[in-house]
Amino acid sequence: MSFDIIFAGGGLANTLTACRLRQIRPEIRLLVIEAGLTFGGNHTWSFHATDLTPAERQWIAPFVAHSWPRQEVRFPGHSRILETGYHTIFSHHLHDVAAPKLADCAIFGACIAQTTPTSVRLEDGREFQARCVIDGRGLFRDAPLAMGYQKFVGIEVRTKAPHGQHHPIIMDANIRQTDGYRFLYTLPFTPDRILIEDTYYSDTTSLDVPNLRAACEDYAKRRGWEIAEIIREEKGILPIVLAGDIAAFWAGPLPGVPRAGVRAALFHPTTSYSLPFAVRLAEALARLRSFDADAVFDFIRDWSIRHWRESSFYRLLNRMLFIAADPHRRFSVFERFYRLPQPMIERFYAGRTTLSDQARILFGRPPVSIPRALTTLSESAAWAFVARNGAASGAAVQP
Repeated sequence: MSFDIIFAGGGLANTLTACRLRQIRPEIRLLVIEAGLTFGGNHTWSFHATDLTPAERQWIAPFVAHSWPRQEVRFPGHSRILETGYHTIFSHHLHDVAAPKLADCAIFGACIAQTTPTSVRLEDGREFQARCVIDGRGLFRDAPLAMGYQKFVGIEVRTKAPHGQHHPIIMDANIRQTDGYRFLYTLPFTPDRILIEDTYYSDTTSLDVPNLRAACEDYAKRRGWEIAEIIREEKGILPIVLAGDIAAFWAGPLPGVPRAGVRAALFHPTTSYSLPFAVRLAEALARLRSFDADAVFDFIRDWSIRHWRESSFYRLLNRMLFIAADPHRRFSVFERFYRLPQPMIERFYAGRTTLSDQARILFGRPPVSIPRALTTLSESAAWAFVARNGAASGAAVQP
């Protein structure tokens, strides 16, 4: 059987795009091939209300599991509540919404052996043809990117008594700073159900799951919460890009194969939030007239390169964070950032920082080493940083 589009991988970006196509382009013949048994794996994706347009928020609304009207940050010298809405999508809810829409065009438990621009071959020997294949299976190894990492272990728990937290605390840095910038991230879902994540902006990908799980449990104790049950656990290692070669990124190792999500370098360079970029690409792809592989490849590659060029300021900030700031003082960079006006913070998260915003963010004495900060103006400092830390560029990160 031949298709118009085959989606290699049923992660966030490919699943949203397939659903959007089903919604407004039902004549397109689709196939989604996923190695797991559900769409989305085991993840929690969040976004700020101002990350998306009203029209984008409207069509993504069925996938949203929880919403809050505000969010909070806590640092040793500054705490603040932001009146910015915050929304979360669970992978299991993504699957529950997407599965009925894509029931007749999805294959689960199928490991992909090879993709070309117009075909997918499975490890069991089956092969499928299409006018276009879109590969969304996460960042490939040895990508030409110099990176730090945001890594975390999270547990969703049920507390014996109401926990009393009414909105997300997206950064609580009032904890011992180890392995870079460390903070606890908490999302309250019901009066007795809450997600607790121990998160690090770290130089390495090492992830001590038992210790980080214990740290989440210890944080719950310090907040006065007695855990009755651990409902689920998740972990992740996400890219924080310091520098790279976007032309080489698109030249290999899948020449000519269109990509989506992290595999297309479409995520926020500083926060690793990928959902807003997945929504925007899904909407754009659904409006394309031609789904020939060459046309789709050129469209997504150009989109990715444009995003890369527009994100140069964020990569500079990342280099300052990882190279100019002492690891145990990295929190002070974020503490200073959260003193800025709320609209500026919202534009930053949405990836729409203006030139005047950039000047304001850099204005004054930064909480980093000035001599080291000057070295970060060049991307060569990022490659030297990666070499010193022995971290492989393009190390395995989650889709």
